Amino acid sequence: MSDPFVSIIMRSFNEGWALRETLPALQAQEYTNWELIVIDSGSTDGSVDLLLSARPRHFVQLQPEEYNPARVMNQGMNLANSGFGIFLNADATPQGKDWLRPLVEALQDPGTAAVFGRQIPRPDCRAVFACDYERCFGPNRESAKWDHFFSMVSSGLRKDIWARRGFLEKMQYSEDDEYTRWCRSHGYRVVYCPNSVVMHSHNYTPLQMYKRSFGEGRALAAVWKGTPAQFNWPRTVLLGWLNDVRRDLGFCASYHRLREFPEAMRIRWRQRRAKLAGFREGWKFYRKAQASEEAN
Repeated sequence: MSDPFVSIIMRSFNEGWALRETLPALQAQEYTNWELIVIDSGSTDGSVDLLLSARPRHFVQLQPEEYNPARVMNQGMNLANSGFGIFLNADATPQGKDWLRPLVEALQDPGTAAVFGRQIPRPDCRAVFACDYERCFGPNRESAKWDHFFSMVSSGLRKDIWARRGFLEKMQYSEDDEYTRWCRSHGYRVVYCPNSVVMHSHNYTPLQMYKRSFGEGRALAAVWKGTPAQFNWPRTVLLGWLNDVRRDLGFCASYHRLREFPEAMRIRWRQRRAKLAGFREGWKFYRKAQASEEAN
């Protein structure tokens, strides 16, 4: 039987530095029955020329201020001419010629709503962030024991399930987490494909890390099943930070990167404070507003 036709959906913004590796790696895949859909958010670094040279079936360009991740992913799925949307960030470079096939094969099960592949950090990834990649995607990944984990960076969705209810466009962060939680709550599976590998990482500045953690904490409030009192300074910030630095110390010691441990401590402190602040803001936005609407 021939391979099913699939749609690769790529989001891009000023990532020409990575596209020079990502696009050739995509073209080198042994799985060849696919179309490319690109949604670019106003790149000005030469990315557009690189993307157009890949001859995408659809090329959409937005202004940076128009970008909403949930809306863009819904748009990509709507443009897809296949029953399977495979998402690949422009700065996520497939490792080897067999990145695509494991994702597509896992999606052939009608009960599987979403799949995601493994990510390995780039060589210049700082220790505090490399530790996170090991926890999420390493051979003994902690994320397998978590209540829920998903990453859209290198992933795939069944269009028939997505058509029932796409990404919530009111979400500004963690829209993929919220969507896949919804899938699981309706009896569908979310599958990890460790044999599908991309290289992807970011060295965030302290300000960027605070903003990201604030956004994730805010989004977490939309799906939190407990009480808001469970998010508090002693538990979320202090104990959470102590656990983080304990893990970072072990990682830095194991990989002979102890000189990076002080930076990790500072980053984790910002993350924890941002998560608590974001959660409290999100609870007001998602839960109190919803309760008020229901009361009226």
